[in-house]
Amino acid sequence: MIVHSVFFKLKHAVGSPEEATFLNKAAKLEILPGIENFQLLEEVSPKNSYTFGLTMEFADQSAYDGYNNHPDHIRFVEKVWLKEVAEFQEIDHTVYPRT
Repeated sequence: MIVHSVFFKLKHAVGSPEEATFLNKAAKLEILPGIENFQLLEEVSPKNSYTFGLTMEFADQSAYDGYNNHPDHIRFVEKVWLKEVAEFQEIDHTVYPRT
């Protein structure tokens, strides 16, 4: 299982129509093949500057690669994400196998 997490801050004003439009577009990623447990998150900690996050799980590397290379994901990144996100942190992780 791979967990893909990205936390971000938008260029748009908080509560603006542009912010809502971006979040609606981001939420549509949920329908892409291979995604499990998709969540659109709002940051509540004052410890960082990010305001929103996305998390999703993939059964394996193949499912993750399928998502990452899916034309709709690529289109979202190129036409929406790169233009509207001010800063972000992406973390992809698996559970460390304890011995």
